[in-house]
Amino acid sequence: MLLSALAVVLLAKILPGVSVDTYVTALVVAVVLSILNLLVKPILILLTLPVTIITLGLFLLVINALIILLADSLISGFDVSNFWWALLFSLLLSLLQSIFYSILKEDRKKKRTV
Repeated sequence: MLLSALAVVLLAKILPGVSVDTYVTALVVAVVLSILNLLVKPILILLTLPVTIITLGLFLLVINALIILLADSLISGFDVSNFWWALLFSLLLSLLQSIFYSILKEDRKKKRTV
């Protein structure tokens, strides 16, 4: 959660269309996004399966952006200007989380071998 919150803070500083008021809000955004990805995203994927298949999975990017916009509407202090900023935010958030987790994984491997 902390790595996701860090990614949210970094992206809010970089992207002009995304803002987060405080670090606590960033942590809340990370938690809410995790919950939405766990509960709402599978339902959306199931409902939009034909479109997802026709677009060879690219429609999943739209679903991710919609999840970000839903989190925006649920959390005060977190603001995403429009759909395109949500799409870019979701792409970059996934990328940053992957980088952070790979760094963490390498760090754990080094600690085990020492």
